[in-house]
Amino acid sequence: MKKYAIILAAGKGTRMKTDLPKCAYPLLKKPMIAYIVENLYKSTAIDELITVVGHKKEMIQGILNSRVTYAVQEEQLGTGHAVLMAKDLITEDGCTIILPGDMPLIDEVVIKEAMAFHEKNKNNLTVVSTILDEPDGYGRIIKSNNQLEAIIEEKDATDKQKLIQEINTGIYIVDNKMLFDALDNISSNNAQNEYYLTDIVKILKSDNKKVSTYMLKKSYKAMGINDLYALSQAEGILRHEINKKIMKSGVAMINPDTITIGDNVRIEENVTIAPNCVITGNSVIKKNAVIGSSTEIHNSIIGENVNIKHSLIFNSEVKENTTIGPFAHLRDGAIVGPNNRIGNFVEIKKTTTGNEFKASHLAYLGDAEIGDNVNFGCGSITVNYDGTHKYKTKIGNDVFVGCNANLIAPIIIDDNATIAAGSTLNKNVPKDSLAIARSYQVNKENYFKNKKNGQKKK
Repeated sequence: MKKYAIILAAGKGTRMKTDLPKCAYPLLKKPMIAYIVENLYKSTAIDELITVVGHKKEMIQGILNSRVTYAVQEEQLGTGHAVLMAKDLITEDGCTIILPGDMPLIDEVVIKEAMAFHEKNKNNLTVVSTILDEPDGYGRIIKSNNQLEAIIEEKDATDKQKLIQEINTGIYIVDNKMLFDALDNISSNNAQNEYYLTDIVKILKSDNKKVSTYMLKKSYKAMGINDLYALSQAEGILRHEINKKIMKSGVAMINPDTITIGDNVRIEENVTIAPNCVITGNSVIKKNAVIGSSTEIHNSIIGENVNIKHSLIFNSEVKENTTIGPFAHLRDGAIVGPNNRIGNFVEIKKTTTGNEFKASHLAYLGDAEIGDNVNFGCGSITVNYDGTHKYKTKIGNDVFVGCNANLIAPIIIDDNATIAAGSTLNKNVPKDSLAIARSYQVNKENYFKNKKNGQKKK
């Protein structure tokens, strides 16, 4: 018996007011649909995952890549029609869990428990329901003697039915063969002229199949994202849950309501995070690091005892006992070595630095390899771009680069070299050498006096 999952991700999401397909919209810098895929796999409750795509399908496929199999719904004719597009991909007996692609707060616990409930009760169809104080917009669960009879979409509901607070979350678990036999018999005779997946309840009930509901107690987990306000609500919930879990593991957060941590971030104990920080992607923060206020970190590794102040770190690594900032910017594969000092307004791009490197202020290092015990002076840069191509700068150990030096790549500065302040270099510097490349100073005596006299003549 094989267990499948179908994610419905073909819709446009017009209420989001975006060019993105709705399921691709980011939540804490990760597309909504990615949460669902990850939680399905974490649940270990499924064997194969199918995603139904349609509007801008290439964007969804670009996010999920080969993690799922795809079915295409070229014309959006309703949820029942969308599931029918996956018919040829579900080839074995078993059951299928069907989920909307805009429900990122559904976690692996809910998936696992709902699947277990379905199997334990030997249901042919299980509908995941929940109770809402304000159920407007949702399909209502219609029961008789506490048994599920039907699901009525709000636009087709009577005034009395609209008072029902138990709603359909849009998650179903159903026997594979019965699912597609039922879908072959649904019609579009409704207010929307669409093929509703909910109609399979009546069809299976009429065939005396076992149909019931699994009640989701934490209703927020089934929250669908239909507009940007709902997205902000979901972000708030997710942020709170993530921060609570991290703080309980031994991480200090100052004013955690202002701190955003992505759900794939790993943070070790004894880390301190100040207000207004954003840490996302597959970032790792190691023990005893201090992340200062208004710092943003994405897809980066921060080593033990690192101190970061008001800085941006993207797709980079900072090794142990290093200080970053304030107002530093690391990006595009920068690897900053141990015991470094990267100071005010220093940008490091696609560069590696060794032990005891210092660039204390106002410097740019791009496409460079730098050794140990190097001092990079204020205002100095690696000139890595000629307008067409990028070139590499290599700096050895124990090198001193004076202020306002321009190192025009490709160039090699060998061990123990010294670069005089204000030099612009376009040739390699040998070991133990002093390089000076600047014009001689010329002082013009009485310049100011002559200038004033010239102005008076006019």
